[in-house]
Amino acid sequence: MSTEALAPFEVRSSLDHCIKCTVCESSCPVAAVTPLFPGPKTVGPQAERFRAGDHSPDLSVDYCSGCGICTRVCPQGVRIAEINSRARAEMKVERGIPMRDQILARPGYMGKAGRPVAPLFNWALANPVVRLLGERIVGVHRKAPVPLAASRSFSYWAGRRRRFLAPRRVVYFHGCSTQHFEPEVGKKVVAVLEHNGFQVLIPKQDCCGLPLQSNGIFGAARRYVERLATQLSVPGTEGLPVIASSTSCGLMLKKEALEILGVEDGHLAEISKRTYDLFEFLLELHERGELRTDFQPVPLTVAYHAPCQQQNQLIGKPALDLLRLVPALRLVEMDRLCCGIAGTYGTKREKYDIAMRVGEPLFADIKTASPDLVACDSETCRWQIAKATGVTAVHPLEVLYRAYGGS
Repeated sequence: MSTEALAPFEVRSSLDHCIKCTVCESSCPVAAVTPLFPGPKTVGPQAERFRAGDHSPDLSVDYCSGCGICTRVCPQGVRIAEINSRARAEMKVERGIPMRDQILARPGYMGKAGRPVAPLFNWALANPVVRLLGERIVGVHRKAPVPLAASRSFSYWAGRRRRFLAPRRVVYFHGCSTQHFEPEVGKKVVAVLEHNGFQVLIPKQDCCGLPLQSNGIFGAARRYVERLATQLSVPGTEGLPVIASSTSCGLMLKKEALEILGVEDGHLAEISKRTYDLFEFLLELHERGELRTDFQPVPLTVAYHAPCQQQNQLIGKPALDLLRLVPALRLVEMDRLCCGIAGTYGTKREKYDIAMRVGEPLFADIKTASPDLVACDSETCRWQIAKATGVTAVHPLEVLYRAYGGS
């Protein structure tokens, strides 16, 4: 909740603070593995000066993954990733947005389409012939990780669950992944929050618009996030903490919709101030002595990777801090910057190999650690890690759920 958003003008004007120190260049995981992206300084602050009042002919900005590492490491506070994101959107307006990007940017549609025929849908996604056709026709790489559709949505379960009443209440922002692909994650989030004495309110909600924003489709992204802000502001939720279990979706509410998209919606501005990453919220409870620590031993080796969007919230690694309290759990911190997937970036035919090269150091570390599980707060990163390493990847909340006696 500590992340502060800048006004749109302040984002661009921050480029004047660039001193060409190249810290961002040396930290960029994409520039390190491909000449197609000359680096965040070159494509960002440097090129932005030429874009003023005109477009830039340099198309390499589309190879920026949007991981945000450049902004995070900049000693001068230049919003490099945000500048790049806007430049990519302007380029997409000029040149058009491929149908593939339009589809990938709307995961809710894919989840809804797959649910009624989930077994067939999931079989098709696992079939190499179908995937090869998809690569050639649509442009989604045949080896890229893709989520499996759930036969029942999270909201279906939430609408039928037994109500837990308590004086303390929170709003749960579950995101598209939990809704359509990983409903079990949402069920365990609710169980852990209720175990700690919270009534969990789950208003009807749609996509936050992050995939649209990442693909340069800003107009639709603004409409999506404004609608979500209204949905999360239903009567009875005023002033309540909004808990996000998807760390990238949480960052969208906290900062990116305001700073990158320039959304001025009053609901969103108010909600951003009370949005928490799930483990950020739980760790604050623990620091106040309010978190239940009746943990059972979990005799597993778990490798933990903090995804880019979680690190960009500047809240430390709260999941790692809390999981250290679990008896018999052996935690191995994966001290790598990025897994490479960057949402939909690494699923695209022309970017898949780049994403795999970016993630290779992390994959190698995981294989060396030989863990029972990998824990990661981001769903797309989990899918990437599991596909690349063959190790089961879970939300860190699932480990905490086990410690509370869940199975």
